[in-house]
Amino acid sequence: MFKKIFSVVTNKYLLTVVGLAVWLTFFDRNDIFTQYDLKQQVLKLEKERNYYLQEIIANNQAIEELHTNQKSIEKFARETYLMKRDNEDVFVIVKK
Repeated sequence: MFKKIFSVVTNKYLLTVVGLAVWLTFFDRNDIFTQYDLKQQVLKLEKERNYYLQEIIANNQAIEELHTNQKSIEKFARETYLMKRDNEDVFVIVKK
């Protein structure tokens, strides 16, 4: 019984496979932990990419609206540059 277990444990192919598995899991440049970190980074970058693509679409729609609608141009000028008509007064309230 002990001799059979000893022969299985000292099998050169089994030792090679176990050694290779340990090396690839812990010591290799592309070990499991590095792969996990890289996968998390890829997921984060894809999430950022999707956010920026949505922002680009929204900005392109806003630009198109500014090119086609006179009222939206007036609203943008009033809100962004504090422009006013000749007979109006503008009060700016700054919160601290």
